[in-house]
Amino acid sequence: MNLYMDDYRRCPQGFTLARNAEECLLLLQEYKVEILSLDYDLGPGEPTGLEVAAAIVREGLFPEQIYLHSSSLSGRRQMYEMLYGSLPEGVQLFNHPVPPELLSQLEKKEQR
Repeated sequence: MNLYMDDYRRCPQGFTLARNAEECLLLLQEYKVEILSLDYDLGPGEPTGLEVAAAIVREGLFPEQIYLHSSSLSGRRQMYEMLYGSLPEGVQLFNHPVPPELLSQLEKKEQR
């Protein structure tokens, strides 16, 4: 499964959408996640992507690849620093959104 956490943006093809932190963590706990794309701001009064990153570290819920697609530069930096410090060997962390080429590959894979 590929997981996309965002309260506002449209979910790319090839991903399962989590609209909030609770949903995202539940899916990370229940399924093997290959690619995770995280937003930081999830709406007023809601837990942020940083809280999701902290839970990933605390509970060892690392997927194979993590992308940070937040438009909040400080939020993205905080998530990156939180995850980077505990990154297991073999897990890739990217401080940017999923590249268009990979999105295209995932879309084609889903259409098969």
